[in-house]
Amino acid sequence: MYAILYGGACVTKHFGNMPVLMIGRFLGGIATSILYSAFESWLIFEHNTRGFSENLLGTVFSNAALGNSLIAILSGVAAQFVAERFGYVAPFDLALSILLIMAVIIMNTWPENYGNEKAPVKESFQKAVKDIKEDPNVLCLGLVQSLFEGSMYTFVLEWTPALSRASGDISIPHGYIFAAFMVSTMIGSSVFKLLQQYERPESFMRYVLLLAAVCLSMPIIAADNIVLVFGGFLVFEMCCGIFWPSMGCLRGTYVSEETRSTTLNLFRIPLNLIVVFILWQNFTMIAIFKFCVFFLFAASVAQHALFMRTENSPRHQKLPISVDEGENL
Repeated sequence: MYAILYGGACVTKHFGNMPVLMIGRFLGGIATSILYSAFESWLIFEHNTRGFSENLLGTVFSNAALGNSLIAILSGVAAQFVAERFGYVAPFDLALSILLIMAVIIMNTWPENYGNEKAPVKESFQKAVKDIKEDPNVLCLGLVQSLFEGSMYTFVLEWTPALSRASGDISIPHGYIFAAFMVSTMIGSSVFKLLQQYERPESFMRYVLLLAAVCLSMPIIAADNIVLVFGGFLVFEMCCGIFWPSMGCLRGTYVSEETRSTTLNLFRIPLNLIVVFILWQNFTMIAIFKFCVFFLFAASVAQHALFMRTENSPRHQKLPISVDEGENL
């Protein structure tokens, strides 16, 4: 279903018709929801069913994160290559080809499973809401996730006009730039492994969020300087690379296992509202980046509140954790 829906979204790019393109975005939205839930659920269920060690599951996710970054880099280069030769729609056709290959492999090699079909959805939703209301740690974590990811998704839509302006409206190689962003994300993942040997994520993420705010201020204070703007964007992507594994560790510590999926989806509601609000108002590019900087500063404040609440928590007496333990997390 993921391949079919996202394949349909790719096909709509051949039509210069707004309603058709909106249908494509609708299909892409459903497909993205499947991407971030069904594949992981399938993997965990199949892993447990086959009796594999729980420690190996952490290794799988760690390797998947590395593989995702590598494939993203190759995808950026490939997209730039076909776009230069066949036009800007060509990368979507390339993606469609890969989706078809993926669908054939899955249908012929993956056994079907449905997980727990009797999961109490209503009860899980109510408990997730209760956890957010009653546990300040979960609330702080949700604020950090929503504010950072809201800024990040806004950045995804604004980096092209920002770099175009800084370069003097000269055509920029989008695919190669995207590949550079993914390299920076990989570097950030490696930096996370170093940081966690000395500090808890609750602590060092405060400074990472502040650094991210400074990076996105470059289009505001140096809008016409391509070096500062592009350099700031690269460092921001490195902050993203630190953010993802850090949030995984924090969610594993503070969010209840039985309501984790529901809680994370609830956190995505304000995230999307932030992006919709900013774009709906048709603000200038500078104003949009000012909002992003404000949200990132606010996220650092929420992160500091989480740090202060948990600084002397008994569960952290053995931290900092080792690199191997971090990879398993």
